[in-house]
Amino acid sequence: MKKRTLGYALPMLYWMLALSLAGVAQAPAATGASVSGPAGRDMTVDWAAMSVLDLDDAVAIAMAGNPGLDAAAARVRQAKAQVDQARSTYWPRLDANASGARVELSGNSYRQNLASARLLNPSATIADPEEYYNADLTASWTLFDGFERKFSNAAARYGEQSSTAALNDARRLLISAVALSFFSAQLALENIAIARADEAFNQRQLDDAEARQRVGTGSFSDVLNFQVRKNQAKTTRINQEYQYEIALYGLAALMGLPESRLPAHVQLAHLSPETADELAAPTVDPLILGAMKHRPDIQQVQWQIKQVEAQVKIARSDFYPTVFVTGSLDGERTGNPDLGRDDFGNRVQVGLSYNLFSGGFTRARVREVRQQRIELDKRLEELILSATSDIRSSAALVTTAQVQVALQRENVDLVQLTRDLVEKEYNAGQGSLVRLNEAQRDLTTAQSNLALALVGLRQAWVELETRSGTLLATYGISETP
Repeated sequence: MKKRTLGYALPMLYWMLALSLAGVAQAPAATGASVSGPAGRDMTVDWAAMSVLDLDDAVAIAMAGNPGLDAAAARVRQAKAQVDQARSTYWPRLDANASGARVELSGNSYRQNLASARLLNPSATIADPEEYYNADLTASWTLFDGFERKFSNAAARYGEQSSTAALNDARRLLISAVALSFFSAQLALENIAIARADEAFNQRQLDDAEARQRVGTGSFSDVLNFQVRKNQAKTTRINQEYQYEIALYGLAALMGLPESRLPAHVQLAHLSPETADELAAPTVDPLILGAMKHRPDIQQVQWQIKQVEAQVKIARSDFYPTVFVTGSLDGERTGNPDLGRDDFGNRVQVGLSYNLFSGGFTRARVREVRQQRIELDKRLEELILSATSDIRSSAALVTTAQVQVALQRENVDLVQLTRDLVEKEYNAGQGSLVRLNEAQRDLTTAQSNLALALVGLRQAWVELETRSGTLLATYGISETP
């Protein structure tokens, strides 16, 4: 299926506010440059060789340069680091320590220690101050911790999957925003072309009216009429050029371009006619089933549920004892730090720790995590119901938009024929000026309505693909970052 996109200015503002993904990054301007994207992706954009920007390129640049995706990708890397941290608990821990101290006794302590030493040896002396040196190497290993390590690893892996789903969801929403902004700009571009054609038509009629007035066969009122109509068309064109410029700023911001501006020489591709795929009827039930598997926000909650299930078992691990083994090599010497073999001893210890009572803390912790599971279950249920409703309403909107495009396309052809006939009648002196004005106004209105209907059709398709979770696949984007 061909990639589809969406337009309209008001929804664009909503999406851009919802998707202001952490500001605008500095990206390439009018020359070829590399854009750093999520997970270390780089994309070289040769702006000097690009004169027309199509939607595929806009999406690719946004996926590489939007700073919000970089932030989401960083969260995925954080989750991967947390998995590594959880795995590290399976390994023994080895610690080395060393210390040195210079101890000077108080007068009373010195006399007391000296008196105690001379009870055994009347000639004994005590050095004051005295230097003490210690060094030890300790290895410790947890043999059993109530399966806490096992489920901590599982929770970390599920957290990583949840972060990946969140990144894919940010991608999904970003593509929708880029598409909406792109087609809003294309709609303004199409209206500019319509206004220019209207302006050219009235300019041509103005020239004819002035020529007829000069030879005495035309009236000055006709000249004024076409001058006014030409000025109105020019006003419309100026307004649409403003809308086009504003839409380009929003698009450039989503693409991560510096100063939110496209290079001056780059223009958007014009609005293309509808395709057979866009006029095909959407299949609702397969889209709903696919959304349960591929929609990233649903996947994210599903992984969060698995993570909370693991956290329940982590909390229950406190009901079990902890068994550990430690071994150490300890050295101690006074007077100087020259530790020798005779200054070292060793120790091996196997220990068991079992909490008998903690005021009900463990049970309360288990209940807390179980309630988190219930909360996520209900959130998933609500999300699925909402997604199902949204997909059905979007499919209905696609069907309506398809009918509108067909009607507006037919209407443009009819109104174009009518305008041409009325123009010939007027030029032959058989038609009225009022009728010509009406026919021209009807033509520009019909052309604008067709452009709006075509944008509405593509908006409906992208909305449907966004809600069904197929938008990433439509643009060939892998769900793996």
